[in-house]
Amino acid sequence: MYPLNWKLIEFMIRTRLKGMGVALITPFKEDDSVDYDALLRLVDYQLQNGTDFLCVLGTTAETPTLTSEEKLKIKNLVVERVNGQLPILLGVGSNCTRTVIETLHNEEMMRGVDAVLVAVPYYNKPSQEGLYQHYKAIAQSTDLPIVLYNVPGRTGVNMTAETTLRLAREFDNIVAIKEASGNITQMDDIIKNKPANFDVISGDDGITFPLITLGAVGVISVIGNAFPREFSRMTRLALQGDYNNALTIHHKFTELFSLLFVDGNPAGVKAMLNVMGLIDNKLRLPLVPTRITTFEKMRAILDELNIKC
Repeated sequence: MYPLNWKLIEFMIRTRLKGMGVALITPFKEDDSVDYDALLRLVDYQLQNGTDFLCVLGTTAETPTLTSEEKLKIKNLVVERVNGQLPILLGVGSNCTRTVIETLHNEEMMRGVDAVLVAVPYYNKPSQEGLYQHYKAIAQSTDLPIVLYNVPGRTGVNMTAETTLRLAREFDNIVAIKEASGNITQMDDIIKNKPANFDVISGDDGITFPLITLGAVGVISVIGNAFPREFSRMTRLALQGDYNNALTIHHKFTELFSLLFVDGNPAGVKAMLNVMGLIDNKLRLPLVPTRITTFEKMRAILDELNIKC
């Protein structure tokens, strides 16, 4: 067991990553360049509408298509705009352990960051022991709080509850997991057996409500890009035990949850934001916008919800 450092203690006293975090998208212009002005408008939209923390440069940001220079500029702009009002969780995942550690040692990239999100390595399919050693090396290389990210639908390998709990018990700076395995039994096992200083965060909007009733502390949300006020309210109500009112809001978004990912992420939420007039409906290849049929279904639901940005 490694002793708590003062930076981690300060973080844990000041805030925990609870409530609704938003996996911030990257808006693009029609010429394929990053729309930094739109990015800042989206950050302002989150600051004004109840978001609890921001996840920057995660999967929803189309990070694999961004250059190193673009990533640094996006991070710097968000940190400057937020100006300490919300915690910043930075995505630093890679399928190369050394690459993650090198990123964590990049002082310019880490400046202004409160915690890091580290996805299970993708494509090379490590064993459970390999996953443990990957996160062990990362935890020993940084003072920053670390949030694990289990998303087997993207990475090709599931990190078991046993491995997650092993890491949670052995490393004090591994503070949470974003769980997107879709396996409620596995998530419940982690919640039931985790140490007190370790949290479970939903990685799927559609199961946020039921997962909070089991003991999760919030969500890193995609739909929150478009509906931060409504979805953060649902999350807070559920955390307060007001399940009836939380469920009412949850059910209001049920159809949008399915449309959100039918053509891939972040195509769905970008279509929503485009309907709302916040961004161009532009993604970088190999990702493409939603089909017109999905787009029109979303437009009809948004008109019916009558939610204004």
